[in-house]
Amino acid sequence: MKEIIHTDAAPKAIGPYSQATATEAFVFTSGQLGIDVSTGKLAEGVENQAHLVMKNIGKVLSAKGLGYENIIKTTIFMKDLADFATVNAIYASYFEGDYPARSTIQVVALPLGGLVEIECIAAR
Repeated sequence: MKEIIHTDAAPKAIGPYSQATATEAFVFTSGQLGIDVSTGKLAEGVENQAHLVMKNIGKVLSAKGLGYENIIKTTIFMKDLADFATVNAIYASYFEGDYPARSTIQVVALPLGGLVEIECIAAR
């Protein structure tokens, strides 16, 4: 049985998908962009977008009482891997040393012209 997760604290889905779905054991987030929930627009630059991506993931997870420590796998999609070191440092700052498994992929484009998008799987 799956549960749909929605919170007004994170940006609304921009397509036919949920912010996250959950099973008894896991929460699967959809890819989060660096959208400022108060404006509905992407932040300027990869640093600001990366921070908002991580904050938006945190808000979705907190809707189910979870946090970054519950994340077991992430996938990062980046428009330009030249920004890898910047995104990597920002990403790492949201964890306390026990990092999840991760893949990072360069893509041709992201929705709304985003520079970074991250999805995750968290254990409940």
